[in-house]
Amino acid sequence: MFLKLITLVSVLLVLSLPALSQSKRSQFNPDGSFWIIGATPNGFSEFGGINLNARRLRRLPSQGLQLMNGKTFHYKNLIVKQNNFSFTTVTSGGVYYTFAGKFLRGGVFAEQDLFDEQPVLEGVLAKYKGGKKVAEAKLKFSYFGGT
Repeated sequence: MFLKLITLVSVLLVLSLPALSQSKRSQFNPDGSFWIIGATPNGFSEFGGINLNARRLRRLPSQGLQLMNGKTFHYKNLIVKQNNFSFTTVTSGGVYYTFAGKFLRGGVFAEQDLFDEQPVLEGVLAKYKGGKKVAEAKLKFSYFGGT
């Protein structure tokens, strides 16, 4: 009886190993900051970056679209999937932002060796003032995982 139990446990462990390694590979976590690659387009001179911090880690800025002056527009709506990353920020001073795009790679970004100008996110960023679109640009972003 004891031998059968050991055999059963061994078989279950062997069968579960591929599932464990597969779930590790399919894990997706883009937490970090995303900065525009290249020149900042007209209408976005104040733009600093897009911050994701779902785990609320202290080494990362709080979630939201951050301006160069440090002000953060927090997300009103947010979807974070590899093929569908979109958000709308809350309105502040009559201004809000929207983004619709996708990540260009999967995995856990903080565990990858990504260089400064390597695009990892692309999409359309739009700025609204008084309910009217005042700027829009198709952009590519690089990743920074914090310090």
